[in-house]
Amino acid sequence: MLHTVNKSPFERNALDSCLAHAKKGSAVLLIEDGVYAALKGTAPAKKLEQTMKTVPVYALQADIEARGMTGRVVDGIKMVDYGGFVDLAAEHPAVQSWL
Repeated sequence: MLHTVNKSPFERNALDSCLAHAKKGSAVLLIEDGVYAALKGTAPAKKLEQTMKTVPVYALQADIEARGMTGRVVDGIKMVDYGGFVDLAAEHPAVQSWL
């Protein structure tokens, strides 16, 4: 399953809910304000670092750039463009959006 998170972890608990359900074989994609979870040195970033031991984490490059976060993202998070977003959705049998 592909899990997408589009809400800031500083405003909602969507990321925590997502990570509680993400299992080996699934993937997490941060989009829109969800990319704030990838900001180095934050509590959400530490949760993502733990998650990345078993589940790949991706972030939409355009959203990272739009929020001025280039170069400030946790190491190991894979950047994807819109085509990569489509590829991830096609690779996984289901997509769960965490709101």
